[in-house]
Amino acid sequence: MAETGGSGSSAPRKRADARRNEKTLLDAAAAAFVSSGVDAPVRDIAARAGVGVGTIYRHFPTRADLIVAVYQHQVEACAEAGPALLADSKTPHAALARWINLFVDFLVTKHGLAEALQSGDPTFEALHSYFLDRLVPVCTQLLDAAAAAGEIRPDMEAYELLRGVGNLCIGAGNTPRYDARRMVELLIAGLRRH
Repeated sequence: MAETGGSGSSAPRKRADARRNEKTLLDAAAAAFVSSGVDAPVRDIAARAGVGVGTIYRHFPTRADLIVAVYQHQVEACAEAGPALLADSKTPHAALARWINLFVDFLVTKHGLAEALQSGDPTFEALHSYFLDRLVPVCTQLLDAAAAAGEIRPDMEAYELLRGVGNLCIGAGNTPRYDARRMVELLIAGLRRH
C-alpha cells in the first residue's frame, strides 16, 4: 500500500519535472538559436541544457519539431507577460511599453526563424495563426486598459500595432545605423494622448 501511495504521489512530480526539463531544453535551444541561428548543432543545444543529445531527440524527433516548440515557448512567454505587466506596472501605458519591448526582443532575436518558417516545411504552417491567436488578444487587453485610463488614443487596433512594430524590426540586425528599439519607443510614445 505504501508503494502505491508513493507511485501515485510521484506521478505529478514527474510531470512537473518533465515540464521543467522541457523548459530547460527550450531555453537552451532559444539561446543557441540567438547565438548561432536555427541550424545550431544539436550537441551545442544539449550542452547548454546539460543533457545528452538523445534527450533532445526523445523530446523533439526533428529539428522542425524543436524550432516549432521554441517558437511556441517564446510566444507563450510573451503572452503570459502581458497580464503580469498590467498588474505590476504603475500605469497601463507603462505595461504596454514594457510588453512591446518584450515583443521586440522576441522579433529581433529569432535569428533564422523567419527563414525556417517560410521554408515550405508543413510543420511550420500553423505557427503564424498561433502567433496571432495568442498575442493579439494580449495586446488588445493592454491597449484597452491604456485607452480606458485615458493614456492613449482609443482607436489603435492590436493587429495594426503588432504589424507596425514587426515592420520596424525588419532587418534590425543588418544595419548598425538603424535602431529598431528606438523607433518602436517613438511609436509607443506617439500613442499617448496629448
